[in-house]
Amino acid sequence: MDTIHRDRPACGCAQSGGRLPRWLKREVPRANANHFTADIIRDLGLQTVCDHARCPNRMECYARKTATFMILGDVCTRSCSFCSVAHGRPAEVDDDEPKRVAEAVSRLELKHVVITSVTRDDFPDGGAEHFCRCIQAVRHVCEATIEVLTPDFLHNESAVDRVVEAAPEVFNHNTETVPRLYRTLRGPKPEYRWTLQLIQRVKRRAPAIRTKSGFMLGVGETREELLDTLADLVEHGCDLLTLGQYLQPDPRRCVPVQRYLPPEEFDALGEAARRLGFQQVASGPFVRSSYHAEEMAR
Repeated sequence: MDTIHRDRPACGCAQSGGRLPRWLKREVPRANANHFTADIIRDLGLQTVCDHARCPNRMECYARKTATFMILGDVCTRSCSFCSVAHGRPAEVDDDEPKRVAEAVSRLELKHVVITSVTRDDFPDGGAEHFCRCIQAVRHVCEATIEVLTPDFLHNESAVDRVVEAAPEVFNHNTETVPRLYRTLRGPKPEYRWTLQLIQRVKRRAPAIRTKSGFMLGVGETREELLDTLADLVEHGCDLLTLGQYLQPDPRRCVPVQRYLPPEEFDALGEAARRLGFQQVASGPFVRSSYHAEEMAR
């Protein structure tokens, strides 16, 4: 990847309370490939979580001609206190969206596709059928492997089963944080036990699908709480894990960072997670759920 060697704070992390630590400074990718990806997404009227979640890796991923597609609109029915995606009353879903996602995959020549969504509690199936239509549309145009990063589908087992039937190669559902902080960060609807049950259900119904989950660290969790939670995930059949630093995307409505973990601590946590039994672990300050997802999926 071509880069301009220039210290720059991680984008999308409007932090309060002082300067960022040195390890959260990044090289800025050159603009050409970045614009190529952004132009395709704009031309096809698509949304990406890279943009809406103010991901610090956006420029790097766009420069690598990859992106995480966000389906089912750009307004979430929930208002998690760590997320910058707009929330409120969503618009109707565009029935043509699966076709346009597939077109973007084709133009970008992706070998691994990551599809996520806003939460749609206004749908009985939480948008599961739309996930399936997107998977089918991508499979119609290429042989790329497919990873879905889903919401919790409001504890609807049939919705989970429907996405499993579409047979994505990777099924990702983020845990985000430890059980003690679930209500504070995720609100009243998500339940920790259901997160575990969802992952377990996917693995039991389709053992060939690789299950995955991710955490944002630095929000007040302890090491002991985190390791206990990781052990729960392994016990419930989770194969792949991502651990990354939480960066406050919007100081007006998102919780502040409690602590910045140094890279060596991420390394130690990654090694501990591997010892617990995860098949693959990505652990580092800039790691996100779909960051270098193709390499993990291999």
